[in-house]
Amino acid sequence: MSITYKNNKDLPCDQLSALFAAVGWSDGTKEMTPEMLANFNKPFIHSTLVFSAWDEDKLVGCVRALSDTMFRSAIFDLAVLPGYQKQGIGSELVRKCIAVYPNSEWSLETIPEKVSFYEGLGFEINNSPMLRIPCKWF
Repeated sequence: MSITYKNNKDLPCDQLSALFAAVGWSDGTKEMTPEMLANFNKPFIHSTLVFSAWDEDKLVGCVRALSDTMFRSAIFDLAVLPGYQKQGIGSELVRKCIAVYPNSEWSLETIPEKVSFYEGLGFEINNSPMLRIPCKWF
């Protein structure tokens, strides 16, 4: 298997939504409407950085980041298909983001089970509260 990495924001909506479902980011209670599917890549198109991982023409991983390009940058939506996890793909996607703005503060939100993965990439727990309003789409 040979993974190719791309810096392209316009990811195919069908493969992107399938990737989100495969990693469990949708609980299955909300039906995917045609509008949702047609616009699934919109957050990626409007992000500062997007990197994706491909096995030939199959999207196997992606990450997006928002950044002011200098002081603050945040990782969002790092996802790798379950069959491709633990092969360094997620780490490489994160490293590609950080390499673009290496002097920026990088932050993210994750679940406790994934903290050690990010700590291995240099992230530190800072105990600051993160407040949010959940997304209505999933």
